[in-house]
Amino acid sequence: MSVWVEVIVPVGAADVDDIAALMVEEIAAAAAGTEQRGDEVVFWVAREDAAAALATTRDVVTRWQANGAAVDPARVKLADAVPEAEWRDAWKKYFHVTRLTRQFVVVPSWETHTHRPDDVVIDLDPGMAFGTGTHASTRLVIEELQDLADRDISPNRVLDVGCGSGILSIAAVKRWPSATCVALDNDPLAIDATVDNASINRVADRIHATVAPLRELGDEKFPLVLANIQAHVLRELMTELIEHVSSYGTLVLSGLLTPQAEPLAKEFVAAGMRLLKIRPSSDDPQWSSVTLAR
Repeated sequence: MSVWVEVIVPVGAADVDDIAALMVEEIAAAAAGTEQRGDEVVFWVAREDAAAALATTRDVVTRWQANGAAVDPARVKLADAVPEAEWRDAWKKYFHVTRLTRQFVVVPSWETHTHRPDDVVIDLDPGMAFGTGTHASTRLVIEELQDLADRDISPNRVLDVGCGSGILSIAAVKRWPSATCVALDNDPLAIDATVDNASINRVADRIHATVAPLRELGDEKFPLVLANIQAHVLRELMTELIEHVSSYGTLVLSGLLTPQAEPLAKEFVAAGMRLLKIRPSSDDPQWSSVTLAR
């Protein structure tokens, strides 16, 4: 079991939301999510990565301070996180059955759910570094999956880039029982989480999770490509992402702060894609997704 450390960034009260969003965007170790505790924003790293994460965070905070944000790099600090077993128990107080869309429902192991006939149930517990579908960026992609399903689009092959917990891969193959999925992430812990969650959801035989980079997929093309990662990474991967979308296929981009969505969409259009929609989150409008077609 991993030993976790908190990276704590004290923030002026008026800037907490903005700094939390910037941390997810600009600090790779915070990309999996942050927690706001009053005037502090917190994210977690494995103990062996703590020193590097602290140094990186202080460097970034120094730049934000120079630009006028109410932050002080000298106050950024580390603290021992609650042991993972206790942390998971704490989640039980407020993480319950969550209906993400008309069909997609996330159910933690400690809860029961009487499902509707057409529910797609995703059995998923919180993980220290991985999502559960409650973050707006993840929910936006789930909403796009629902929209595709409602339009009777049935991809038989899915690519999930930056798979994290595997929630998007699992959602896709459970909604489309004939589909298989390739799930990529550069973090071995994310791959372990995806494999474990796929097994729990009884779809391990239809999800291939790997740390292999996009370029190692060869020339395979997918009718549906999902990429819920930071804007600068989406920009770096743009050519490769487009290359792996089949003719008339769909590409869903998320992990985008709303001001980033339209400029990034224009870059993908200039590279040959067609823009279908930019969707702001109804839960948290600071996040948006972009859906494009080949």
